[in-house]
Formats: sequence, C-alpha cells, structure tokens
Amino acid sequence: MPGADPTDPPAAPPAGYAALVVPVLIGGLVAITLGVYGNLHPPTGIGVNLAGFSGPLTVKVWLTTLAATLALVQLGSALAMYGKLPRIHAPSWIGGLHRWSGRAAFLSAVPVAVHCLYALGLRFSDPRTLLHSLAGCLFFGAFTAKMLLLPRSGLPGWALPIAGAVTFTALVVLWLSSSLWFFTTTGFRL
Repeated sequence: MPGADPTDPPAAPPAGYAALVVPVLIGGLVAITLGVYGNLHPPTGIGVNLAGFSGPLTVKVWLTTLAATLALVQLGSALAMYGKLPRIHAPSWIGGLHRWSGRAAFLSAVPVAVHCLYALGLRFSDPRTLLHSLAGCLFFGAFTAKMLLLPRSGLPGWALPIAGAVTFTALVVLWLSSSLWFFTTTGFRL
C-alpha cells in the first residue's frame, strides 16, 4: 500500500480464512497422492466389471454418467438451498436430496477411480487423457476439501459454494473427457 510503513506487521487475513487452510491442504494432498500413485503404479489392465455390461470400459462410462447426472441434481438442489432459483422456494426435503444425491454420486465415482488408477494409471499420452487424469485427481481432492469444510463454522460465505463448484466442474470435465468421448466415438451401448 502506498504510504504504509514497511516496518508494520502484515495484516492478518479476515476471520474464517484460517478454517479453510487444513481442509484445502488435505484436499490438495489427496489430489497429489492420487496423481503420484496413478503415475507410479504400473497399469494392470484389469478393470472393474459388473454383470450386464459388455466390459469394464462401459461400466466406467455409465457410472461416470450416473455421477454426472447426480451432480446436476446437486447443482439444482444447491441453487435452491441458497435461494438462487427465481420464484422457487426450497422445499423442506431439498437438503436431504442434496446430501443423498451427493453420496450416490461419490459412491458411483469410486469404482471408476479404482478402475482408472489400478487398470489404466495416470496417462499423458494425449491431451484428452491428460485432462481426464488431472480432472480425476482434482475431483477427489476437491470433494475431500468440501467434506472437511462442511462441519466447520465461521467460514467465509463463498467457501462452500466454491468447493462445490470446483468439485462439480471437475466431475463435468471427467464426464466430457470420458463418457461423452466414448458415446461420440463408439455409440451408446452397455
């Protein structure tokens, strides 16, 4: 600042910012750990498969599609809870819908992550797979940070919406770089 005394101690961050530090650091550590594991672990080629699907790749594609669809429910319910939808008053059950759709989205994403990390590893072979790999690490790191921020009090009002937006955006990028790519290159199939 002009005219400030250089010997003055730096200004303290606004109240509530300290509550962000540990969850964001842990989320970053999760993202980095997944990336390092995916890069160092030799891919096995053995993926998660479920009855009724033609193979592990289609399981991955459809579970990612389910997670992305549930993320849209998350977005809509969050906008309703925060009063951001015009002329719509959030019903009393919207919080439960938000929590359960988030749980279901996460649970459908876990086998996809296991498949990606164990069977395929982190890939840098082309821009799409690099983007997909990085978005996967970001998704789980952002999700971790968001879950750790939820029970904290005194957070800045923008903290949870930003954590949710980063988590949502990473999941959308995952869907675009995997499921949409699969559907447009090979078609819709189980």
